[in-house]
Amino acid sequence: MFIQTEPTPNPDTVKFLPGLPVAGDLGPFDFPDIGSARMSLLARALFQVDGVDRVFLGSDFVSINKDPDRDWKHVKPMVLAAIMDHFMAGLPVVEDGAIASGGETGDDTVYEGEAAEIVEEIKELIETRVRPAVAQDGGDIIFHRFEPETGIVHLSMRGACAGCPSSTMTLKQGIENMLKTYVPEVTAVEAVL
Repeated sequence: MFIQTEPTPNPDTVKFLPGLPVAGDLGPFDFPDIGSARMSLLARALFQVDGVDRVFLGSDFVSINKDPDRDWKHVKPMVLAAIMDHFMAGLPVVEDGAIASGGETGDDTVYEGEAAEIVEEIKELIETRVRPAVAQDGGDIIFHRFEPETGIVHLSMRGACAGCPSSTMTLKQGIENMLKTYVPEVTAVEAVL
């Protein structure tokens, strides 16, 4: 089994591509700590690697955030071994019935009328234009809410994008500008931590 690795804009995150489906259509799954990884044997195995801080399982990749005080030359070989062992053993990535973290919105607001149309347009743009781009960098983006009174959209970055030094620039200069262009009611994008 050959596992490719790709750097990401976040120097503490590397994207691992095993050449097989990881979360497939079930994901993505974001595990900010070992306590959140109960539903995934793969994530639990990766957290056993000294220096692994966060695990993100995309459709066909794994993004690993390491402790900033650790060096990739020590962490990467152990992560590669854990991924290879998992897939060679034929184990499932997540348990049956696991719920992806990619579909969550954090928004239980019921939007009506024009606000509902605006939110649908924002979500469609995020799904079709933004999410594929951030997935290439080993991350994901989640819509949390829209404030119709102020025009502010609240989003969160996950995976390689969580804590990335350039994520603020991505949100403000990239995503905010795009949303303002296509949805004039949007005035700003704010990060949800």
